[in-house]
Amino acid sequence: MNRILIGAQWGDEGKGKIIDLLTAKSDIVVRYQGGNNAGHTVKFDSETCVLHLIPSGILHAGKICVIGGGVVLDPEAFFEEVRALEKRNIRVRGRLFVSDQAHMIFPYHKLLDRLKEESASEKDMIGTTKKGIGPCYADKMARLGIRVADLKYLDYFAQRLESVLKERNETLRKIYNHPGLSFKEIFSKFKKYRKELLEFAIDTPRYLYDATKRGKSVLFEGAQGTLLDVDHGTYPFVTSSNASVGGAITGSGVSPTVIDRVIGVVKAYTTRVGEGPFPSQFPPRLLKHIQTKGEEFGATTGRPRRCGWFDAVIARHSVRINGLDEMAIMKLDILSGLSEIKIATAYRIGGKIRKDYPHSTYEFSHAQPVYETMKGWKEDLSGVKRWKDFPLNAQKYLKRIETILETPIKIISVGSKRAQTVFL
Repeated sequence: MNRILIGAQWGDEGKGKIIDLLTAKSDIVVRYQGGNNAGHTVKFDSETCVLHLIPSGILHAGKICVIGGGVVLDPEAFFEEVRALEKRNIRVRGRLFVSDQAHMIFPYHKLLDRLKEESASEKDMIGTTKKGIGPCYADKMARLGIRVADLKYLDYFAQRLESVLKERNETLRKIYNHPGLSFKEIFSKFKKYRKELLEFAIDTPRYLYDATKRGKSVLFEGAQGTLLDVDHGTYPFVTSSNASVGGAITGSGVSPTVIDRVIGVVKAYTTRVGEGPFPSQFPPRLLKHIQTKGEEFGATTGRPRRCGWFDAVIARHSVRINGLDEMAIMKLDILSGLSEIKIATAYRIGGKIRKDYPHSTYEFSHAQPVYETMKGWKEDLSGVKRWKDFPLNAQKYLKRIETILETPIKIISVGSKRAQTVFL
């Protein structure tokens, strides 16, 4: 069974926990896009582990993990994670592979990311993590990127770096009044990474092709969520890669014909990190309550996440874009204690009711949610093990979401631990 796990909101839906659970039935876990601007938090055996680049499947002994060519790789961040895992006595080498097609993040990417965001007016800020992800993807598309495979031949790498850095230093000097970066320093740093990084590098499309031919089960995990997809998200307040199902194909190099199921992950409410419109955002008092109860702070940045009612408009958009076969709904337990719960089923834009997500940024920023209100429940859900043990109003809430999205809910999370999961 080859499965793709997709975030069906703005990211931070809890994909890390579901990946961790599904890894038990998979042989290989593949990360296919994004960079260390995202994070998966996994809690197990009273421990918490946050991973930014390495698939969380690495926490399961014997599982193979692959970082695909659609990922942009910061070698410094990569080796920090490798060392941290090894300190926990988790074997990484021989189990973790990196695509030699992956583009690398350089110091000038991080610097440009920071300078661009700092110079932007408040209304034009994207909310970037300043980790160089966007500039690295921009260089990739402009054919100015440098890939892991380029490290194999040091003379070629030096020539390539010198050429690109010359152009990037011009940008730094003329636009940002920055003196530029040293070729010697960057070359020396990456020369140190070279030998060890190449030990992880393989031809991942060939590796995955052979694995699927042998009947191995592959699980594909992405970063962020569909509404942050550069093509299908709330542009321009998006990430710089394809966080939707298409990114799994291009970012790993597998054929779509080998995919058996696509699973979408949503929270029982909606959250968003960074800038951009958010129609269903809670009023301040409820926002603070859910942020605190749900521990809604970014795994990578620590930034508080904006929280709001479940937005079925964007979730329906995700169902269509990704062809979702089933859903996992996370953090249902956080809604316990509310007297009523709302679902945004449509938007009112310019006096008209719209049931579909508008691609116009202007329209989306002026969207007023049309709510359907349901009765809440007071019961603590953290110990629920079976569907019949859920309060009736919680069951009705989940069934209503299923009906609106026309997609079955197969997994319900009622806490951060592995055991706090109900499979239907």
